[in-house]
Amino acid sequence: MQTRTDFYTASPDAMKAMRALEAAVGKLSIELPLLELVRLRVSQINGCAFCLDMHTADARKGGETERRLYTLSAWRETPFFTPRERAALAWAESLTLLSQTHAPDEDYNALAAEFSAQEQVDLSVAISTINSWNRLAVGFRKMPK
Repeated sequence: MQTRTDFYTASPDAMKAMRALEAAVGKLSIELPLLELVRLRVSQINGCAFCLDMHTADARKGGETERRLYTLSAWRETPFFTPRERAALAWAESLTLLSQTHAPDEDYNALAAEFSAQEQVDLSVAISTINSWNRLAVGFRKMPK
């Protein structure tokens, strides 16, 4: 696979805005370990090798276990994730696959049972942000280093 346009140098202003959004997401109400799980799951769905590499390393640094990292793609079939994590992962999948799921009530109700209104919005912004990063990285073939 060959890299394409370097989006950082091609549009510094756009990337400045993306970096500012990413910095804001890091300061929102969602705890960092959960945020990393969501980033990883969305990146798995989108097939973003660059983001998977980066966020797996970040999750490990944050104390995430190998067992949970290995089974994240099959989180529904494991006992390793809390109800809060399950609600976030389901919501992340729903929003990432929006054209297929239409964000069903079942996923929203699970989200609402575990997250405050602010946390629901903050998590949704985080999901939107990693989806944007995935689209840039996959579209322009950004490679892990």
